[in-house]
Amino acid sequence: MKNIKALLKQYWEIISYLFFGVCTTLVNIAVYFVCSKLGVGTSVSTITAWALSVLFAYLTNRYFVFEERAHNPSGILREMISFFSCRLATGILDLAIMVIFVDFLGINGMVIKVIANIIVIILNYVASKLLIFRNDNSEGTEC
Repeated sequence: MKNIKALLKQYWEIISYLFFGVCTTLVNIAVYFVCSKLGVGTSVSTITAWALSVLFAYLTNRYFVFEERAHNPSGILREMISFFSCRLATGILDLAIMVIFVDFLGINGMVIKVIANIIVIILNYVASKLLIFRNDNSEGTEC
C-alpha cells in the first residue's frame, strides 16, 4: 500500500492531467451535442464546444493539476493568454493533421484522429508544464 501511495504521489500530475483531459473531452462533446440539438450550426457548435472545453481545461489544470502557477492578476492574465494561445495552436495543428492526412491523402479518419489527439495531448502537457503553469519571474509565456 505504501508503494502505491508513493507511485500516486510521484505521478499525480500526469494522472490528474489525463483524468481532467478525459473530463475536458466530455465537456467538449456535451456542449457540441447540446448546441446541435438546439439547432446551432456545426461551425458555431464546434467553436462553442472548443471554447468552453478549453476554459474548463484551463481551470482544472490551474487548480488541480499544476501546483506552480501565477498568483497576481497580471500573471494570471498572462497565464490565461498563454494557455488559450497554446490550445489554439494545437487545435489548428489538429485540424491541419486531419485535413492533410484524411482529406488529401485519404487515410482512415479515426486512425489519424487518434494519432493527432496523442500528439496534441503531449504538446498541450509540455506547453502547460514548461511554458504556462510555472512559478518564475515570467509567470507564463505565450506560445
